[in-house]
Amino acid sequence: MFATIRRYESVDQSRTAELVKKVDETLLPRLSKLPGFGGYHLIKAGDGVMSSIGFFDTSAQADESTKLVSSWVREEKFEKLLPNAPKITAGEIVAHKTPELVQA
Repeated sequence: MFATIRRYESVDQSRTAELVKKVDETLLPRLSKLPGFGGYHLIKAGDGVMSSIGFFDTSAQADESTKLVSSWVREEKFEKLLPNAPKITAGEIVAHKTPELVQA
């Protein structure tokens, strides 16, 4: 599995509610239709910083998600809301742990 982390700085804090709403309504449906989609999380870190992490089966699929997000930002005209290009970290997940499901 591969992950892509995007860190956005200098986010217009007066518009974060608008951003979250649009992510839910228009970005997540598109991301979830990409092949290999394994999940997405948006993190509000405060002080104008927001990060996202997306999970995909392959590196190529993760790269495709970055292209989709970049196009989405332009389509939604969020260049002023997200004035700086994100700092992107991407790579293979080499260790992970999830909680085990407990059956009743």
